[in-house]
Amino acid sequence: MSNISICPRGSLGRVSALMTSSMLALSGPVTAESIIPATWTPDYIRSIAGKTEPDTAAECSKVVPLDHAGSVEYWYVGPTEASPELEHTWDAAFWQAFSEAYPNITVNVQNLGYNDMLNKLRTAALGNAAPGVARLPILWGAEFASKGQLLQLEPEDVGHSRDDFWPGAMKSVTFDGKTFGIPTSNETMTFIWNAGIFEEAGLDPNVGPDTWDEVVSFSKQIRENTGKAGYGLVARTNAGNTPYRFMPMVWGEGGGALDEAADSPTYQDIWVNNEGTVRAVQHYYDMYVRDKSVPISALTNTQTENQDPFLADQLAMMIAHPSEYATMLDRANNATGDDKAAALKVVDNMRYGLIPKGQDRRAVVFGGFNVHMFSPDHVSGGLDQDAAKALVCFMTGPEWSTKLAWLNSNPGNVRGFETVWMQERLDTIKFLDVATSMLAYGIPFPPVAESTEIMNIIIPDMLQNALTEKMTVEEAAADAERKIQSLIDGF
Repeated sequence: MSNISICPRGSLGRVSALMTSSMLALSGPVTAESIIPATWTPDYIRSIAGKTEPDTAAECSKVVPLDHAGSVEYWYVGPTEASPELEHTWDAAFWQAFSEAYPNITVNVQNLGYNDMLNKLRTAALGNAAPGVARLPILWGAEFASKGQLLQLEPEDVGHSRDDFWPGAMKSVTFDGKTFGIPTSNETMTFIWNAGIFEEAGLDPNVGPDTWDEVVSFSKQIRENTGKAGYGLVARTNAGNTPYRFMPMVWGEGGGALDEAADSPTYQDIWVNNEGTVRAVQHYYDMYVRDKSVPISALTNTQTENQDPFLADQLAMMIAHPSEYATMLDRANNATGDDKAAALKVVDNMRYGLIPKGQDRRAVVFGGFNVHMFSPDHVSGGLDQDAAKALVCFMTGPEWSTKLAWLNSNPGNVRGFETVWMQERLDTIKFLDVATSMLAYGIPFPPVAESTEIMNIIIPDMLQNALTEKMTVEEAAADAERKIQSLIDGF
């Protein structure tokens, strides 16, 4: 891999003493089928970590011989100058490990920005100049599969089992009954609150809301008793933050955009106008219009705009990633004088809990990344499938799906939860165990070509129509149903 410059930008410690636990004993290897919400708790997650240290090269050699000679082009959203040092370290370590295992495979790597990659990939695929392998956000793959541009790819094709991956993640790589990719990482968010504001408002500082009804009532109580914003509502159009924070409420109440929350979704039925979705929109209306307990700027806010008021002790609750704690701590430490002391107090008051549940269930958006192989017809010069499979095998095994997801996500391969690397993550990333426990409640966005338009435009438009009182809640939901139907019908 002479075309790849490997320059690790840091060093990683190894946990020397592995945690022991008398918690729920593991009777066998972790598989997707063995994970259920009732037992997939922070304590259980800690109890299974640190048991294995897989040999990735040995496992992948059973798929593609280590002496295979070939090349493959790979596109992904990799570390940027703004990324933490550790992200660069693991990225460099991956390429070093792969080149040592497969010294005769050349990987031509394109590290593209998140906002640039999708359109560049669309153009390249149309011009039959797509990369052989691409790692894409979980929402993007269905579009390329629907156009016949992806190669069918099963976990078994690269030495894994379907049971090594979350059922929700496998839904995201399934289109028209066929599997067109493999999960590399999976992420879910959690519910965060400021214990200091809770206490000031007369709420138990260490107990967050368990239901969405409680979120509404807590937000109202916080506004009335403290004058501060209760909940960090976001409703901006054409911003992924909006569906990532609204859809958990929709699914929890029994609604959906399509039928993605069903046990066996068809992605043909439209649920955006059912009672559950209407109930969720009503929650937003009650907080924004009736109670005025959320930021007035919610219609244009993304999650980024919630950070300043939260750190300033003016916002009590929000949905965010586990990395939010580290972000807040870093920002607090960069402040000075009295501002620094006040910000550090807020960070000390941060509490993490499960996403609240609705009348139907507890739910969260099942996010992350999947890796795909493009059809040889759409790859310039064709595709060396063995070289591509070697690369895919390497990144989707328990070792590298854990290491490459170190700071912001979780391993796509559930065997990663048993590894020494997962143990180290749990020991060094505060609140990771809480965020990880939400994975069992994850629901992916519909893997249909129209999903981006539905989630980033139609769903936020529905909220905007209701919150600005341009339409009633019921009218806004009905309008969204018409738009989704027209989109699917091609009008």
